[in-house]
Amino acid sequence: MAIEKDPVLVWFKNDLRIHDNEMLCQAVATGFPLVFLYVIDIRNFEMLALGFRKADVNRAVFLKQSLEDLRKNLEKIGGHLIIETGLPEEIIPKFVEKHSIKQIFAEEEYAWEELQIIRNIESNLNNKCELIWIWGKTLYHIDDIPFSIDKIPLTSKAYRIPTGKNSEVRQPFKDIVKVNSFKIESSKFPEFKDLGFSEAEIKNAAPYLKGGETEAIKRLEYYTFETELLTGYRWSRNRSLGLDYSSKFSPYLALGCISARTIYQKIKHYEQTVKKNQSTWWIVFELVWRDYFTFKGMKMGNQIFMTEGFKKKELIFENDTDLFARWCKGLTGLPFVDAHMRQLNQTGYMSNRGRVNCASFLVHDYKTDWTWGAAYFESKLIDYDVSANWMNWHMQAYEIWYTNPIHQSNKYKAKEFIQKYIPELAEIESNLIYVPWHENADGIDKNGYPIPVEIFKKWDRSINLILKSLDSEK
Repeated sequence: MAIEKDPVLVWFKNDLRIHDNEMLCQAVATGFPLVFLYVIDIRNFEMLALGFRKADVNRAVFLKQSLEDLRKNLEKIGGHLIIETGLPEEIIPKFVEKHSIKQIFAEEEYAWEELQIIRNIESNLNNKCELIWIWGKTLYHIDDIPFSIDKIPLTSKAYRIPTGKNSEVRQPFKDIVKVNSFKIESSKFPEFKDLGFSEAEIKNAAPYLKGGETEAIKRLEYYTFETELLTGYRWSRNRSLGLDYSSKFSPYLALGCISARTIYQKIKHYEQTVKKNQSTWWIVFELVWRDYFTFKGMKMGNQIFMTEGFKKKELIFENDTDLFARWCKGLTGLPFVDAHMRQLNQTGYMSNRGRVNCASFLVHDYKTDWTWGAAYFESKLIDYDVSANWMNWHMQAYEIWYTNPIHQSNKYKAKEFIQKYIPELAEIESNLIYVPWHENADGIDKNGYPIPVEIFKKWDRSINLILKSLDSEK
């Protein structure tokens, strides 16, 4: 009778996929029986001092969908996913002890909080088990870029051009068709109430997309070869309404339901067989930008979470909690801002154009600490990526010019979007929907929609252009 070997632990984190998963491939290559584990860190759902959860219910639902899909995909190739809830630094060592595990394969971490957890795990393991870290997040492998992390340039262009010239994107790993699984049955995602969510929160959860690798691959195929929407991305990407104006790859990239290399490979095939244009270039550009933020965030460490940031610039923040609450709830009186914030609250998603405007407004008009806004986006976004979120907010506070939400609402013709997410204004058919507080809008029923706490003089030109446009609507 054969004696079963000690198992190897495959610890899934933000790499919830079977396709192009080097960590999984290397674990399979050992030939040892595998235990597949995901740990739900309960700290991610705790309430913050700002009055909201670190990760809200839409993020929890999207995670559950992604894990359920991973479990099904693992079972198709003979694997079983164990889902534990608690603290990774406590669960991992206990798991190692219980199952006599000698090796752990996991995707390498890069962000400050996660690195602290890893250090605690390593300390608690006390050399009883070998931890094997595999880099997997970025389009370009960390070993292939022409910079060490401490030498990452301070501008994206200075990173992007040398990287494009001197580095190549590695080929995706071949699909795994069979795994040697240790005899442990799969377990299910915990009840949402056990994570602290109320029945009302659970009932109202409605993530903008369904999570999981299966959905990610379907979305990639849909946006490219099925519809050829990719061809027009460069010109549609600044819209806010619907699913098809942009790729919607970001939620799947955030949890690793799909790899950047898989997307890149598909785009290159699209360029060869359908169309190569500014749109295909732009998608790749955004994948490279995502890499840049990851590497630059590694260089800056926990400075990216601090109010003064790594720029060490001074902004005067008033931090009015009532104004912050208005912003969070989508009750600023600025329809373009409010519609995007309400979409975020309802669905866990917001367009790039919305993120820029909502961030600029909070920081520069409400004069609120940018880290408050970054934390709120972290709580809500189903495509939350630590580097992209915090670095983008840092840029909005310290490196990007002010974005005028009045001008932007008119420029991007956001009327239908506003009507969808602000039902109080749904009956306004004219461009007054962008400035519903204006005296020209007297007599229009706004159903209690608030007026802004201040109408800034810097908005005057944009407001006048909207009023002038009313003549052409008649």
